[in-house]
Amino acid sequence: MSDIKSYLFETKAIKFCEENKPFFLTSGMISPYFVNTHFLYGDEKSATEFLAYIDTLLVDRINLPKKVFDKVRVQYENNEIFKYTIDTMVQSIKDNIDVNEIDYISGGERRDWYFSNMIAYLLKKPHLTLFKDMEAFVSPYDFSSTEKITDLTGKKVLNASDLVTAASNYVRSWIPAIRNLNGNLAWTCYVVDRKQGGTEILKKEKIQPIALANVDNSLFEKAFELGIINEVQLNMLKGFYEDPYTTMRNFLVENPNFLKDSLNSTNEKTRKRAELLVSSNLYNLS
Repeated sequence: MSDIKSYLFETKAIKFCEENKPFFLTSGMISPYFVNTHFLYGDEKSATEFLAYIDTLLVDRINLPKKVFDKVRVQYENNEIFKYTIDTMVQSIKDNIDVNEIDYISGGERRDWYFSNMIAYLLKKPHLTLFKDMEAFVSPYDFSSTEKITDLTGKKVLNASDLVTAASNYVRSWIPAIRNLNGNLAWTCYVVDRKQGGTEILKKEKIQPIALANVDNSLFEKAFELGIINEVQLNMLKGFYEDPYTTMRNFLVENPNFLKDSLNSTNEKTRKRAELLVSSNLYNLS
């Protein structure tokens, strides 16, 4: 029987590093896994192509919502993984909230739009397309029209999202975008909770979170049981979950050649991120 965790593995929406070869993040920090929840669109190729398509639409904000919706609706009707993901999100919302209380479904630039548009359609709720500069546009659930919205007084909003890490996009853009219009961002439903403090931040903002899957030890154990990772990888993942900084610092101290090889890598992205790690002394290495 399929479930969200199985599809996260199948689509490589969650990807684990090879033994003793953690991934470099944009920040210069390192991690034994990374998450690309939007791969649940079906697979990495179609998800990446869709993101590139969205990028071409950003200059035309009035027509963007309909064009995005048209794409996700076709994918929903034709891709089993994506349909299962959307249907599971919709059911989770119904299980946790009185849907009659929801006035709008929102989704923020850009990966939220993989999920929020179809959820709005299926729940027959108008959709708010939110941009990082906090500009907001409203469309009816069938996206037959779009206009800029200037007031949400007394309205309750549910934001549908791909994942939550530290909830930085919420704090920086989505929460103020709704509040600036006098609306109430009351709930959020997301596929993956990375368990890195974001859910607690949302609760402090009085936003009820609904997550389909947590990146935690139970997820790592399942990957181990399925033979996706070995015991060495499992132990690193568990250590990272408990204390990411100390676990990765200890790894660097115990494996000096990893950083040395990364600094000499022919891959420019790897080399630059390793240089950032060193120049910013992110792990307090001598």
